[in-house]
Amino acid sequence: MRLQLALNVKDLDAAIDFYGKMFGAEVHKRKPGYANFAIDEPPLKLVLFESSDAPDRINHLGVEVFADEQVGQATDRLKAAGLETSVEDEATCCYAKQNKVWATEPDGLRWEWYKVVEDSETFFADSAAKADSEPARGAASESGGAGSLGCC
Repeated sequence: MRLQLALNVKDLDAAIDFYGKMFGAEVHKRKPGYANFAIDEPPLKLVLFESSDAPDRINHLGVEVFADEQVGQATDRLKAAGLETSVEDEATCCYAKQNKVWATEPDGLRWEWYKVVEDSETFFADSAAKADSEPARGAASESGGAGSLGCC
C-alpha cells in the first residue's frame, strides 16, 4: 500500500524534472498532460496533471493498494464508519483500468482507495468523455466518476 498525491501543475516537464530529482526517481508513466511516479521510498504514487488554470494545486488524494480485496475492505470500513462512498469497478481513468472507492472529506477534498487492474491507452474509457474533460482541466467533480478528473 502507498499514499497517492495527485497534483495539478502548470508545466509538466518542469514538474517531472523537479520531482524526479527530489525523489531520485524516474517517471513510471508519461502521457499527454499526465505523468506519474511510483516512488519506493517513501512509498508514494505521485500523479501530475498538467493544467494552467486549475483552481487548486491538489487534485485529490488516494491510497493505492495491490489487491482487489483491499478495495472491498476499505469500502466496508468507510461505509461502517458512516461515510458516503462511491464505488467504481473497472473504471478507465488516468490511462489505467481501476477498481476504486471514493470518499469526500468535510472540506470537499476527494480521497480514493484504488487498485490498478491494467494499463490503458486512453485517459478515460471512451473518447467522448476524454474530449469533454481533458486531463489538463484538473478539478475533480462531485461524482468522482469517469467524467471527472479526480481519478488515478
